[in-house]
Amino acid sequence: MENFYVYIFIILVASILQTSTGFGFSILATPFLLMIFNPHEAIQINIILSLIISCALIMKIKKDIDKHLLKKLVLGSIIGIPFGGLIYISIDISTFKIVISIILLILTLLLILNISFKSTTVRDYIIGGLSGLLTISIGMPGPPLLIYFAGTKSVKERTRATTLAFYLFIYFISLISQIFLTGTDMIIWRSSLYAIPVVFIGLIIGQVLFKHLNQKAFRIFTYILLGCTGIFLLLDSILYR
Repeated sequence: MENFYVYIFIILVASILQTSTGFGFSILATPFLLMIFNPHEAIQINIILSLIISCALIMKIKKDIDKHLLKKLVLGSIIGIPFGGLIYISIDISTFKIVISIILLILTLLLILNISFKSTTVRDYIIGGLSGLLTISIGMPGPPLLIYFAGTKSVKERTRATTLAFYLFIYFISLISQIFLTGTDMIIWRSSLYAIPVVFIGLIIGQVLFKHLNQKAFRIFTYILLGCTGIFLLLDSILYR
């Protein structure tokens, strides 16, 4: 029962931050879900709930989608998916935690440094490929996209809409691929079902916070959360390996 309340709290916070900051739900939820579930369960629960969030938000912002960029991201992801599948079926929990922690720490550092670079067709395909690989392997397509859009100074509305549209494709394909590769079980779907009302509550709270909170302070809070989570997972995986 205690784990259930922790699980609900994780989903609520991740949903709020998804809406109020634009950060991907998976980046915030997956590390904490590892405290309760094994890697395959955590990944599939995260993908199912992320897919629901994307479906819930996409109609409201579909007019801002950059269809040309979306096409390149999708095509690039198709190349990355098979390699991610190989990682998914072979990764153990200690290695999984180390990979997640390193990704979070690198992501936090790059976002804080606010590095700038130009968008190119080749880079669009590469980012799509990396996102596809990371989605099926660890359920986190967001890091490459966040770094890329932040570095290219993309317009916020375009970034959010294009990312959500890409998520709809990559999460669906990854979920089907994972079920085919390793199967699924009832705890994944039951846990996802319990969390759906909490997800929508979080989305509503996040929209309210987005209008009233200082976004700079909220971004700093998010960086601290990502950094601390990365450090915690890294220490946990090293000390208890």
